Amino acid sequence: MRTIQIKNGPQNAVRMILGCMRMPDLSVQKAATMLQTAVDLGINFFDNATCYTQGVAETRFGEALKASGLSREELLIQTKCGLCFERNEFDWTKENILESVEDSLRRMQLDYLDILLLHRPDLLYDPEEIAEAFDLLSESGKVRHFGVSNVPPMTLEVLRKTVRQPLIINQLQLSLEQSQLIDQSLYLNNLSTDRSIDRDNGLLDYCRLHDITIQAWSPLQYGMIGGCFLDHPDYPELNAALAKLADRYHVTKAAIALAWILRHPANMQVIVGTMNPEHLKESAEAMNIRLTHQEWYELYLASGKILP
Repeated sequence: MRTIQIKNGPQNAVRMILGCMRMPDLSVQKAATMLQTAVDLGINFFDNATCYTQGVAETRFGEALKASGLSREELLIQTKCGLCFERNEFDWTKENILESVEDSLRRMQLDYLDILLLHRPDLLYDPEEIAEAFDLLSESGKVRHFGVSNVPPMTLEVLRKTVRQPLIINQLQLSLEQSQLIDQSLYLNNLSTDRSIDRDNGLLDYCRLHDITIQAWSPLQYGMIGGCFLDHPDYPELNAALAKLADRYHVTKAAIALAWILRHPANMQVIVGTMNPEHLKESAEAMNIRLTHQEWYELYLASGKILP
């Protein structure tokens, strides 16, 4: 349960990733401690993005990495580019991709990225420009692997037709509460519920067909930006079910909720965004748990879903 083989990408990749969006909340030394804690737990995979506090998250990560003394070659570091909130644009142009990588490398004090993800679709994207940018980054050694974040199947199909490098990752929202990525097909042809509306266009199966590893972001969240469902009064049944299994496995409810995602046979990774070392230790227990088929469905139904 602790590692997976990413097709055309890093082998023996840990199934839990530390998301660094909130790292600017920490001092350099506390951030360095967070990185060391993660590595001690076997979590050597770190996720960032150019848009996280307009690059400050990448800067703090770079400072913390230097202060930690950790070996760069033993880490997997990925970042995302394309969301330019300061310009109110999503930008997948060749110029922006290349500039973003240079900026990310400078901020994180790195010579190369293990993975670069295109972050949400640019409505004006030109696949030929993207292919040119990827070729330059690959040939220069500045980026080893490529992928996307929050990208639908047909956009992936266009990109896969054009770029030479395999797209190995799609980073997508998934949690017990936000489970449409997994369960939309369950409600096929059911006009009695909005759950029958196809919002993902078969994205899960598309990624499985094409060996694209899914990284689940906000795995403890309800809604897109609603907050955490753990101990939330609106989710009493779900929290009761989580507590029962947490007691059974001698872990926290958070670990059980994360283990629910890791139980899926698509071999996903989960991105955990905590900046609390103790919470990370508790979350890491999820990688040691394999829920039974029945336990998985118990949690699914407790989250407010039905079996039609």
